[in-house]
Amino acid sequence: MKNKAFLSLGTNLGDRFANLQAALHLLQSYEAVTVGKLSSIYETEPVGYTDQPAFLNMVIQVTTSLSAEELLDLCLSIEQELGRIREFKWGPRIIDLDILMYNQDNIESEKLIVPHPRMHERAFVLVPLIEINPNICSPESDMPLEEALSSIEERKGVRLWKQINREDESGLLGS
Repeated sequence: MKNKAFLSLGTNLGDRFANLQAALHLLQSYEAVTVGKLSSIYETEPVGYTDQPAFLNMVIQVTTSLSAEELLDLCLSIEQELGRIREFKWGPRIIDLDILMYNQDNIESEKLIVPHPRMHERAFVLVPLIEINPNICSPESDMPLEEALSSIEERKGVRLWKQINREDESGLLGS
């Protein structure tokens, strides 16, 4: 369990809170993954394709013995198990799991780019990521991500939906 990764979870269809809970339960059920810190849950307006319901977003920190590619495969299998259908880019979804960072690695393959290529542009990712790791820096530039967040205009569109505390964490993870 030596690898540390940050994952973004997002949902805007059905019971959004239950979708986040289900994804967390499934991640936690894999022996090779330990869910660590959880951000609060934020409600955000859609980006890209805007004619769809608002999202709930959060970021989690995991430790894992999986490679980055194996972690991606696990995330995709969880999305599929929960019923995600990829109709079109930035469309509505039951659940979306993205690898934001994996250790401090820069990875570029056919299947995976880490750090997530649009992470620096998205307040709905940076706000919860910085919440659980305030001093986090970009592996690409060593720039504090707080600096990237300060230049994003839609930061005001990221609204706290549910503050997560220790008791909430155990409930969300099914512990």
